[in-house]
Amino acid sequence: MSWKEYNESLVRYDDLGFSLDLSLMDVTADYKAGLGDKITKVFDDMVALEGGAIANPDEARMVGHYWLRNPELAPTGELKAAITQPLKDLKEFAEHVHTGRVVTFEGKIFKELLLIGIGGSALGPQLVSQAIGKDAKMKITFFDNTDPQGMDDTLATLNMAETLVLIISKSGGTPETRNGMLEAKAAFEKAGIDFGKHAVAVTGVGSKLDRFAEEHGFIARFPMDDWIGGRTSVLSTVGLVPAALQGLDIDALLAGAAAMDEKTRSREADDNAALQLAIAWHKATNGRGEKDMVILPYKDSLVLFSKYLQQLVMESLGKEKDLDGNVVNQGIAVYGNKGSTDQHAYVQQLRDGVNNFFATFIEVRRGREGKSIEVDPGNTSADYLQGFMRGTRGALYENGRKSLTISIYEVTPFSLGMLIALFERTVSFYATLVNINAYHQPGVEAGKAAAATFLNLLGRVRGRLVSEAKNADEVAFEVDGDPEAVYHCLVHLANNGEAQMSMGKSPAEDLFQL
Repeated sequence: MSWKEYNESLVRYDDLGFSLDLSLMDVTADYKAGLGDKITKVFDDMVALEGGAIANPDEARMVGHYWLRNPELAPTGELKAAITQPLKDLKEFAEHVHTGRVVTFEGKIFKELLLIGIGGSALGPQLVSQAIGKDAKMKITFFDNTDPQGMDDTLATLNMAETLVLIISKSGGTPETRNGMLEAKAAFEKAGIDFGKHAVAVTGVGSKLDRFAEEHGFIARFPMDDWIGGRTSVLSTVGLVPAALQGLDIDALLAGAAAMDEKTRSREADDNAALQLAIAWHKATNGRGEKDMVILPYKDSLVLFSKYLQQLVMESLGKEKDLDGNVVNQGIAVYGNKGSTDQHAYVQQLRDGVNNFFATFIEVRRGREGKSIEVDPGNTSADYLQGFMRGTRGALYENGRKSLTISIYEVTPFSLGMLIALFERTVSFYATLVNINAYHQPGVEAGKAAAATFLNLLGRVRGRLVSEAKNADEVAFEVDGDPEAVYHCLVHLANNGEAQMSMGKSPAEDLFQL
């Protein structure tokens, strides 16, 4: 790759301390020209989206996460107020918590925060906390699963008497979040603490959680609007309430996103980082997800960025059908950890194994605050980190592996907001390029329905357990169920103290009884 080609393949926003280097993606001018009509549609679709068009026909709702950092874009005064008033309220609430105007059941200052949520309701706050929460005013922990041992382990780290519990669920019916809330409530009450006096909800107005919060006297409730999808909710009350409670600079976070939005609204294609990134994804994956995206942030504080992008990209782009109803099975698989850790893990395969990926390097130019020591003559730890990144990037490319590099000066609320906004818009642009809807998730709903079916079967199986031993076939006949599904129900009950299990020569011969 020549110096000239590097300069021609760079999108740089000097005023934001940001650049996108696509020189090792081999996207030619002819390739971009071939997408001409689609690129026009990309811009037109974005104008419609930001203008309030129905983006999710399954639920007949708009998608308004771009309005969150620029409420003036909201198509109605009512929607604008739905952004600005909760922002004002949550800032005031956080201040009251920090200054002791809002206190615990026993009149103490809240010092810890337990967030209960799943998917975007946890991933976004986790990313923000990990990336920019090192000086947080409140320590934050998470229930982000329905694993009872995980919840017990988390509760064991808390001083519940000084812990504020934040429950985040749009509907209030998400089983994992509901289970976590009920587990926390039981633990607090066992400790003699009025759970409602320690609890805050972020949820839809009138939802199951909203009603529960009112009935149990929660300290506060903040709205979660239906035009905000979970995977794009980090800059809504979902992410801003916990960030404000940690004392983080949420205004800078929103400003960074707004600044990137403004840059990537430009119809000057070569200067639009989100569009160029979407085109690079299209070229690398042949517009069909034929290669995975490996995220390699060279900064410990961004270690969760790959996990965050996993949901944003895969839930948005992983679709069976396109907008015309054709079966296309679209998507881009995302995984990653951090550099240079990965050089001692899976970079060996990236360079020498199956060439089924493209890499996204995220460079943070500033090594640390203050002066660094020399770890050997003339070199600092930051020098090594830069060397490993540049070396890995070059080693991959010389073996035919493509990569792009995003550079920021340092990890701050502003720069994190920029990165979040960049990938949100890139996902939207790419979805238009491949003619899919990025804003619905039928596969997620199918998984929830299947889980409900299993739970229904589990209840029926539980009711058929008696003192007389039975095998899975016998119980399946009694409940009119599939023997394998019934067997897994029986094993689950046995392993959780509700049944006894006698092992046979095969699963069909295993016996279960009370």
